[in-house]
Amino acid sequence: MPKPPWLKVKIPSTGEYRQVRDTLRHFGLYTVCEEARCPNVAECFHEGTATFLILGKVCSRHCRYCNVTHGEPRGVDEEEPERLVRAAKEMRLKYVVITSVTRDDLPDGGAGIFAACIELLHRHLPESRVEVLIPDFRGSQEALNRVIESGPEVINHNMEVARPLFHDLRPEGDYMLSLRLLRQIKESKKGIRSKSGFMVGYGEKLNEIKDLIDDLAAVDCDFLTIGQYLQPTRDHWPVQHYYSPEEFGEFTKWALEKGFKGVASGPLVRSSYHAALSFEAGILKD
Repeated sequence: MPKPPWLKVKIPSTGEYRQVRDTLRHFGLYTVCEEARCPNVAECFHEGTATFLILGKVCSRHCRYCNVTHGEPRGVDEEEPERLVRAAKEMRLKYVVITSVTRDDLPDGGAGIFAACIELLHRHLPESRVEVLIPDFRGSQEALNRVIESGPEVINHNMEVARPLFHDLRPEGDYMLSLRLLRQIKESKKGIRSKSGFMVGYGEKLNEIKDLIDDLAAVDCDFLTIGQYLQPTRDHWPVQHYYSPEEFGEFTKWALEKGFKGVASGPLVRSSYHAALSFEAGILKD
């Protein structure tokens, strides 16, 4: 299925892009921008931003849409949080976004490393805000609490796909468990904003998109991102439909009517795209 013209992106080649890339290489850090082949990597690196990918670059799960390498992850780099903070300082980041591969091999799912990154960032970059995009930690309340207690401004957990296709695309995940996690963030009463996102184009129906928006609104999710699924390789789930910018505008309208504080919806939108702007817009609605 040929891509429509609105999905064309620029090839990264600017000096700013190379500076961000070289900084990350210098500190031995990964980004989900590169590992997941994000279509916005050129724009974000050019603007001096990136989403850090911690806990290695090998995921213990095999989601059928994701380009991140899956397999047997290796140990944990305990020095990674310190290098991440040094890189964030050098990049002069005012809004730091951190995600990870899923680490079902670890007792805490990697929650301790997330917390260490957040705590160090708050200590050494006190004016910067922190957003984390976390896995489901296999439903561990203890692991989730470890992240919550470290005090990020935003905790994101992506649903990724409408419920009828969830098992096919995320066979090791659980739709209801993910919704519970998002609800628990708000029930913690810590003032942390919750966020989630999903992609469309897998073969879902319009009413199923509405149902997912309804489910996220029901757990009091603050921020929402919706983007177009792009098949990374022939071995991944095939694209069934390309939604137009106008259709994404309708998704935005549906979500805002449900009370979300911030909605980013568009063909090239991903979960951390313009995250700082979404956060600031959401604060104004509080």
